[in-house]
Amino acid sequence: MSEPLSAAASGTVPDPSTAPPSYVVVLPVKPPHRGKSRLVGVPDKARVDLAAAFALDTVTACLATPRVEAVLVATDDARFSSALRAIGAPCIPDGTGGDLNGTLRETAAEARRRWPHLRPVTVCADVPCLRPDDLEAALLEVEEHGGGPAFVADAAGFGTSCYLAPHERFDPRFGGASRQAHLDAGAVELSGVLTTLRRDVDDLVDLRAAAELGVGPHTRQVLDALALF
Repeated sequence: MSEPLSAAASGTVPDPSTAPPSYVVVLPVKPPHRGKSRLVGVPDKARVDLAAAFALDTVTACLATPRVEAVLVATDDARFSSALRAIGAPCIPDGTGGDLNGTLRETAAEARRRWPHLRPVTVCADVPCLRPDDLEAALLEVEEHGGGPAFVADAAGFGTSCYLAPHERFDPRFGGASRQAHLDAGAVELSGVLTTLRRDVDDLVDLRAAAELGVGPHTRQVLDALALF
């Protein structure tokens, strides 16, 4: 019996519209010296180091996620941009200052220009315990809901740690009670466990919880130097 011909050998070309989508993570990062002001109880330099480490570990986990092809960071810290580029994440300036949602829309637009075949997904830059399999699970779950808009609530159930939508429907509502804001805007709340994707870090209580889940190497190095957790 002859072997069946492959798609290439038979002259057929797979339909790209039927392939699972791939993603670009658009990730806003405050300059570390301005970030994590609620980490009360650690020296200022350690707070800066932790903010930088959180972002580096988040980016590293995103890049290790199978369906993520790229990460594009928006930040106004030129020195920190070099560290992010060194691990594989190109950076652009934050053109909207204090408007987080405006920054996300501009970054998603630039991502579309660079990688028009990739769908945007936003992940907060303060999930240092993020595991690629949790982000991958969220990307798979969103396809069950037509591709978005969809979001992942944070561990407190009040905010948002991840938002996904096709470019033409990309309208994030981060800030304050963003879980409810996303629901009111018609986004679907993803229900998977997604523990490490939900575990953002704002204060030392959050940081302890993240450390118990297992943080990335950059954060672990800073915690060890501080003899914390």
